[in-house]
Parts: sequence; C-alpha cells; structure tokens
Amino acid sequence: MRVPHFSFARSGGLFFNGHEKSETRSSEIHTMNICVYPSGAWGTAFALHCQRAGHTTTLVSFEMEEALTMTSQRENPARLPGCHLPPDLQIGTELLPALMEADGVILASASKHLGEAARAVAEARREATRLRWVVTLCKGLEPGKNRLPEDVVKEHLPDLAYGVISGPTFASQVARGRPSALVLGMEDDALAETLQDALTGPDLRIYRTSDVKGVELGGCLKNVYAIAAGLCDGLGLGDNSKAALLTRALHEMVRVGLTFGGRRETFYGLSGFGDLVLTCNGQESRNRTFGEAFAKGRSSNEILAGGTTVEGYHTARCFHELCAEHKIDAPILREVYETLYEGKSVESALRTLMAREPKPEHQ
Repeated sequence: MRVPHFSFARSGGLFFNGHEKSETRSSEIHTMNICVYPSGAWGTAFALHCQRAGHTTTLVSFEMEEALTMTSQRENPARLPGCHLPPDLQIGTELLPALMEADGVILASASKHLGEAARAVAEARREATRLRWVVTLCKGLEPGKNRLPEDVVKEHLPDLAYGVISGPTFASQVARGRPSALVLGMEDDALAETLQDALTGPDLRIYRTSDVKGVELGGCLKNVYAIAAGLCDGLGLGDNSKAALLTRALHEMVRVGLTFGGRRETFYGLSGFGDLVLTCNGQESRNRTFGEAFAKGRSSNEILAGGTTVEGYHTARCFHELCAEHKIDAPILREVYETLYEGKSVESALRTLMAREPKPEHQ
C-alpha cells in the first residue's frame, strides 16, 4: 500500500498527497532579522529553522571558541553534531553586532542562565535600538528564586514585547526539518499573529495563545514528570505503570498550573499534554534518560557531571518549594523531589504513591 505524503505548507494549510486540506493564511509573510542567543542545541536548531523560513538569522554563542568552530566547520559539533549550518546562517562572535540590525531576539538558554542572557541583551540594547521583541525557548524555573522565564526577562527588558515558544520537539528533529508543531504564548495579539506567520514554515507549524503563564508552566512541569517516567523505565515497571503515571501527571499538571495562573485548555495543548507525551517517552529526552539512569543507581552529580542540561532536576526543587508555600498537594512532584534531594528510594516513592487513599478520579 502506498503511504501518503504530508507536509506543513508555508501557507499554513496541511497538504495531503498534494491537495490542500485547510484554508491558507491571507496575511503576508513578514521577513525579519532575528538574533538567536546562545548557541546550544535548541538555539542552533531554531536558528536553522528561522533561516529556512527565509529570515536573516544570526546565531550567537556564549563562547568565542565555539563561534569560531561553527564558522569554520559549519556545524555545532559540541551541541548538535551532524547538522549542517548553511552559509547564509550567520554565526556571531559578539552579541552587539547581531542585535544592531535585529527586529527581535530569541533567548535559547537554559533557565539557570536566562538572567545572564537577558542582562547581556539589555546591555547591548543601549545601542541596539531597533529591537522590538524577545521570545524565550527555555522550559524551567529560575533556581533559587523560583521565577518563570517571563519574570526573569522582564526584570532586564521590561519595554520589549515578550513571548515564549514551547511544545513537543527535540532539537535534532527540528534541525533536520522533521514535521513538528509548537505554540507561541504572547499577550500582544497583533505581534503574536505576525510572528506566527513569520515563524511557521514548511516543516514547523506555529500556533498561538495569549496564555503566556500556561505555556511556561506546562513546559516547566512536564520535565519533572519526565524524570518520574524515567524512574519507571529504570525500574522496568512496564507499560501499565507508565500509562498510569502519565495520566495522573497530566491531572496534577493541570491542578498545579491553574493555581499559578495558567488556563486549563493550555495544559491540554502542545506545551502541556503534547510535551508531556514526548518528554516522558522519547529516547532523546534528557529528563527521562536522567530518571532512568538515576533509578539504575547512578547519582545526580554523576549524571550531570558532563554538563548536560536537565531542567527537571532543578525545577523539581523549585516546584516543591512553591507547592509547600502555597499548600498545594502534588504527590508526584513531591515524590520526585524526595527521591532526588532527600535520599528516598525510588521503590519507596512508588509504594507511597500506590498507598494513597482511594478517591474519585477527577480529584
């Protein structure tokens, strides 16, 4: 049987065997000058997407040596090996020159470095006056202060329009042009629609919502639950256990997310349910593989020693503190925290969850 081909069209419609199945967008595509900073795996992948979507794109590294390597090899061997960086994707060794002509900046740092990245943009912005918007890609709370990315960025860049892009994607697959979908959270409706049109490409479809908090909370919470899924995998508990965990994790995500200002429908969308499914099951999920390795006996320090970013590890502590402060009962979050930080065995955490008092499913 012939397998039908599909692709996400530049016009926004879904094509099936060459026939358009939905209406095309009537608005014009805005060509932009975009700075992506820094050049981690996700930053590199998204810069490649922006370049393929027709925008003048500059990828700037935290480190001069890394930028020089990318320029000479046309690859980011340390962060995203095997993905070619085309000649028209500009590699920046300094932030200021890249921002001088930029319409907007996409901050792709890990949450623990987001404040540093936002400060660097703020300093450069004294001369880069053209900049109008900032979008973050990170999926974690600020360690120590337990702040969402929006709060961190607005401390340093309060006058820029703010947005967040999140959803079920692995960097390597976006870099290679595998069909994917993300959601843009932004309160400025007109700018959100402009960015949605500009960033939707042949292999990446962008949806939009004004629920910035919901998008950020979903992206943060799912990483903690992905660690829990990895703990299940490390113990070899099987499909029944994993399905039960994901179902209850989604329920807990919605309950916690609503408490902190997100909207219910957002958690059932790309940044909530979608990312939860991917991160809890995908072989490329750093949070899931962290949990799996931990359950098999490796320590947190040993797993993190190589510099791998595991947002859920730090976010578990952040949400534990927030839930305690606001008196929120979040049993899965609590057990992950106690396993990672208080020495509780994975088996004991499982027994605690299974021994909870029976109750109606919706509670």
